[in-house]
Amino acid sequence: MTTEATLPSTSASPTARQLWTRTRGIALALIALLAAAVTIAVMRSDARHGNLDPRSADPYGSRAVAELLADRGVSTRVVATLDEARAAVGPDTTLLVALPDLLTHRQQTRLHSTTAESGGRTVLVAPGSASVEGLAPDVTADPATSADSTLEPDCDLPAARRAGAADTGGIRYTTTHLDADSCYPSQRLATLLRVPATGGGDTVVLGAPDILRNDRLDEQGNASLALQLLGSRPHLVWYLPSLSDASAADDDERSFFDLLPSGWRWGTLQLFVAAALAALWRARRLGPLVPERLPVAIRASETVEGRARLYRKTNARDRAAAALRSTTRTRLAPLVGVAVAQAHAPEALLPALSAHLHNDGQALPTLLFGPPPSDDAALVSLADQLDALEREVRRS
Repeated sequence: MTTEATLPSTSASPTARQLWTRTRGIALALIALLAAAVTIAVMRSDARHGNLDPRSADPYGSRAVAELLADRGVSTRVVATLDEARAAVGPDTTLLVALPDLLTHRQQTRLHSTTAESGGRTVLVAPGSASVEGLAPDVTADPATSADSTLEPDCDLPAARRAGAADTGGIRYTTTHLDADSCYPSQRLATLLRVPATGGGDTVVLGAPDILRNDRLDEQGNASLALQLLGSRPHLVWYLPSLSDASAADDDERSFFDLLPSGWRWGTLQLFVAAALAALWRARRLGPLVPERLPVAIRASETVEGRARLYRKTNARDRAAAALRSTTRTRLAPLVGVAVAQAHAPEALLPALSAHLHNDGQALPTLLFGPPPSDDAALVSLADQLDALEREVRRS
C-alpha cells in the first residue's frame, strides 16, 4: 500500500491572510455596491407603486386629481392599450398619455395620426426626445432639464395665468409652431407647451408629472393647473401604456436596450468607468526597474525555489537548463584559469577543464553545452551532474 506525500507549504505559496489582504478592498466595494443596489431597488419599488395611476392613493399616484375632476363633472376612464386609447379619442375628450416614452415609434405614429384631427386635447406627461417628436412633431426636447422645480407661468395661456407658480420644472422644450403657448420657462425654454391642432384641438406637453401626483397636488398652483388642463372637456381618458400591449409587438425597430430606462443605461456606463479606473489603479506600472532595499532578508533557497516554480509552471526546462549551465560555467572558469569573459566559449573552457579532471572529459561538451533536457527527471539529473562536476574541479 502506497501513500502520497503531501508537499509542504512554502513561503512562495500565498496564505489565506495574504489573499484576504489583497482582495478585501475589491470585495468590500462589491458588497457595498450590491447592498446599495438592493436598498435603492426596495425603496423605489415601494415609493413608485401606482405611478401616475388615477386609481392609486399612493404618494406617486393620481387619485386625488381624478376625484377633484369627478366633483366637477369630468369622467375619468383608464385604458392600457393603444387601440382603446385611439377608440376613445374625440372632440369632447382629453387624452392623457401618462408614460409616453414606453410607446414604440409605430405606436407613436398611429396615436398621433388619430389625435391630430380629433378636435380634442392630448396631454403628454414628461415625454423625452424618444417620444415627443413622434407625438408632437413640432416640439423638440432639450437634453438639459430644468434646475428648478417651481416656476412662474410667464405666458398668456389663461390656465397658466390663473394657476400661477407650479411645479412644472423638468424636461424643457422648444417648438417651431408660431401659435404655440410657451409657459413656465426655465432659462428661456418652456416646461409647458400648448400647441394648437386642426379641428379646434390642441396638444399640451408637460415637462414634469409633479402637478398630477397626490403628494404634490396641494402645493403651489398645481391643483389649479392640473384641473384646468384636464377638465376642459367632459371626458378624460387616462392612457397608461403597457409593455404587454399587443400593438407594441408589431414594432421591430425597438430593441431590448431601447426599452430600458435611461437611468439604467447611465448607471451601467458609470459601472464600466469605475471598473476601468479600478483596473488602472491595480494594473502593473510601466517604467524602469528601481532597486529597493528589502525590509527583511530573504534566504537564497526561497528565491531559487520561487524561480523554479515559475519555470515549472511554464514548462520552461530549456531556460532552466540554460540558467544552470551558464551559472556553472561562470563559476568554473576562474577555477581553471579561464577569464570569465571566455567562460561561455567551448574552445576556451573545455580544454582547461579536461586538464583538471582525472577522466578524459568526453562528457563535458554535452554536460555544459548540450541540448535541453526532455523531461523534469532529466533536468534534475543535469543539475546533479553539474554539482558533481563543480565539486570535482574544486577538489582537483
